[in-house]
Amino acid sequence: MSTDEGSIDWNNVIKKEVVGIDGLDLGEVHDVGDTYFITQKGFLHKKKYHIPMSSAESFDGDALKVRVSESELKGFEEEEDSGNGQKFEGYSSFKSSDMSKELETKIPVMAENLEIKKRLTEDGVNIIKEPVKEIKTVEIELTRETITIERKPVDNNDSYSYESSSAIEGPVEYRTEISIPLKREEPVITKTPYVKEEIIVKKKPITETKEITEDITHETVKYDNKLGKDEKELL
Repeated sequence: MSTDEGSIDWNNVIKKEVVGIDGLDLGEVHDVGDTYFITQKGFLHKKKYHIPMSSAESFDGDALKVRVSESELKGFEEEEDSGNGQKFEGYSSFKSSDMSKELETKIPVMAENLEIKKRLTEDGVNIIKEPVKEIKTVEIELTRETITIERKPVDNNDSYSYESSSAIEGPVEYRTEISIPLKREEPVITKTPYVKEEIIVKKKPITETKEITEDITHETVKYDNKLGKDEKELL
């Protein structure tokens, strides 16, 4: 357990409970300065207190005990910003301190660094295939049967006589058709797909340098010399 201000490891008191006289709840340690530390109390309506390190009594690893009573608490409370400019942390310490002592506080002067990061995005290249109709003419030889009709008179003196054949019938009594089959070749069209060509798609990285221009902000500090009635800028 740490029993005085000098033996307290102030790096370990962040987020630890702060207890004043008679168990007064001062919230948790929010930040630590050079001569003071800041506590924060509440969730919706937060209050901050700037408490001198010299008021610390002990720290047991879980709670920091300080010599602050409820009547003194108002003097350590951080005031709301009145609209007259940004208030630096440490104001309460000056306000409630003995002005016969030399006190020091730190005022941060802020600036912005420009940091450029890279993120991966994705574009697309669409490869489209469309059907193209064309007329193609191919010659092919086709064979078909045909007939010729020849009329030839019959000589009854021939060795073969229709009259001697028992198959001879008399003339037909009505119109009769005799069908003679004729064969012919017809084209059969078959479409067979084949690979005409290939499209090779390759990706390769290309690195290029691009200039990024962006506004960044930094703070300058001026002080108003009330005695000399002039304003000076700290460089």
